[in-house]
Amino acid sequence: MKYTLFLTQQCNLACKYCYVAKKPVRMALSVAEKIVDFAYRNTPPAEDINIGFFGGEPLLEFPLLQQIVRTIEGHEGFDACRVHASVVTNGTLLTEEMIRYFRRHNIDLTLSCDGPPGIHDRFRRFPDGSGSSGLVEDAIRRTLGVLGRAPVSAVYGPDTIGCLVETIDYFSSLGVRQIYVSPDFSARWTEAGIERVPAIYKSVAERYMKFYREGREHFISVIDAKIAVLLRGGYQPLERCRMGTGEFAFTASGHVLPCERLAAREPEEHSIGATNGLIDIGPLRDHFTPGPPVNTPCLSCGIQEYCMNWCGCSNYFMTGSYNRVSPFLCASERALIAVAFDVLRTLEEELGPTFVDHVGGLALAPSERPPKDQALKGGLRILPGPLDRELTAN
Repeated sequence: MKYTLFLTQQCNLACKYCYVAKKPVRMALSVAEKIVDFAYRNTPPAEDINIGFFGGEPLLEFPLLQQIVRTIEGHEGFDACRVHASVVTNGTLLTEEMIRYFRRHNIDLTLSCDGPPGIHDRFRRFPDGSGSSGLVEDAIRRTLGVLGRAPVSAVYGPDTIGCLVETIDYFSSLGVRQIYVSPDFSARWTEAGIERVPAIYKSVAERYMKFYREGREHFISVIDAKIAVLLRGGYQPLERCRMGTGEFAFTASGHVLPCERLAAREPEEHSIGATNGLIDIGPLRDHFTPGPPVNTPCLSCGIQEYCMNWCGCSNYFMTGSYNRVSPFLCASERALIAVAFDVLRTLEEELGPTFVDHVGGLALAPSERPPKDQALKGGLRILPGPLDRELTAN
């Protein structure tokens, strides 16, 4: 179960593609306490509780974040093995003191950075038009110095997708080994841009394999995540979009949303409740039922189980419907599945247990992981034949 708290809807940057409605509001501590209690009361015992701090820029409200962490850890239901907190920041306000605080409280830290200065500063600027790349790079280096790791999240759009390999190389040069990249779904992806996607993802896959061959493996989300899905035989129920049922976002202005990415210019359009009274999960779930994809081709597609056609917010930004898949998402997912399949097949053949240990640990539950000195028996035979044929045919 995922709960995202918008500590503020203000930000010190003015990123061109930001989907969050900027308002001079902050979340009241009393509201945050109510949300934390809601999370503890309504998360099934078999599921973890994931609480994310978001914004705007959440570090504008760092004292509030600390108060909420005290509330989380002081709750009678707190279990350090079950409760996970995270924060996503643009990095411009991040201090060493904050990083050490996050380490003490086991709060996962992710920094938003779109790549080297020439790419990052195209979209992630201050209101006066100046770039933020220098401060963000300093924050990445500072985080690496304290934590030894600095996960980064990069957004790419039609104008920058061709720079993905350059972006990955930049992060690698800084010492970053956990790289999350995702498309700007609100951008206008033309047919010509969509046609470029397979070749660009193939280049990313080639860089991924190069890192492994050199003994300096990197986690690159679009590759590793799809490999994990291939090994599991498709997306499992708890991995799929559960917006409004297993995922909730709480804006600083009082709206309860089915997904954090729906805090757009008019969040009222997606609101499924409010935080000004007792938050009750029953009515929220009854109010929101996204349903299956409406695209006829999706229903008969041979790789639909490996595709994120179920991502309601991505669909909404691109088609105006939670359930209608866009041409870009279809092309992107098909290309990613294909390159992940090729990476898995190639590196398993070349590296054997070295690579399988990595993907096995990522893809399987602890009880299912192979012994460290043993390769995943059967290799690619765990992948269903129809998938192989579908990818080969297309």
